[in-house]
Amino acid sequence: MGCITKHYLNEFSILGVWKIEEDIKTLLGLVTLDNDDKKRYKKFTSTSRRLEFLSVRALLAELLGKDAHIVYNKNNKPFLKDGSRFISISHSHKLTAILCSTNEKVGIDLEYMRMDISAIAFKFLNRKEKISRDHEIRRYHLYIHWCAKEALYKICDKEGISIRKNITIEPFEVKESGEIKGQVHTKKINESFDLFYSRYDNYAIVWTKKNYERI
Repeated sequence: MGCITKHYLNEFSILGVWKIEEDIKTLLGLVTLDNDDKKRYKKFTSTSRRLEFLSVRALLAELLGKDAHIVYNKNNKPFLKDGSRFISISHSHKLTAILCSTNEKVGIDLEYMRMDISAIAFKFLNRKEKISRDHEIRRYHLYIHWCAKEALYKICDKEGISIRKNITIEPFEVKESGEIKGQVHTKKINESFDLFYSRYDNYAIVWTKKNYERI
């Protein structure tokens, strides 16, 4: 299927989502791998990891052109090689998402809702956060929290942040899509963020962006 959405959030930022339905040969024909990409690609032994890797490059080419290339720092955080934009990447099951911006830091996370995560909710929720007791929406509510916290962790780009202790999502009424608020509080960070969430099939997707001077 390829790119299923290419959405300009404003004049600076663009969000894209790719649904992986192609085989490796098809995806290889859609991308131009530089030497670093080729070395990284050869290290993957599983078909699923190779498909993920290629789908990221295919989506990036769709959003920014084939000359755009990704590099990674020592913590495996992605950057654009030419430094022209901030970038955040997420993939789960058959979806890949990229959010990039010329002047705003960004964070995005998506998760395939394959399981009931109530049993591990204590690992990422704190006492200030409220989850619906309605069984029909409880799982989606939990996944939104999970994705939102991952997106905030990415945008802050700080080591030592506890997703449970340092990140709080304000209570909200669950809809198919909407806007929520989140806070990150550490010794070095005291920031509030606007986040946006949506559902695609059985996926939860959450993203955020903010002027980098304020983070």
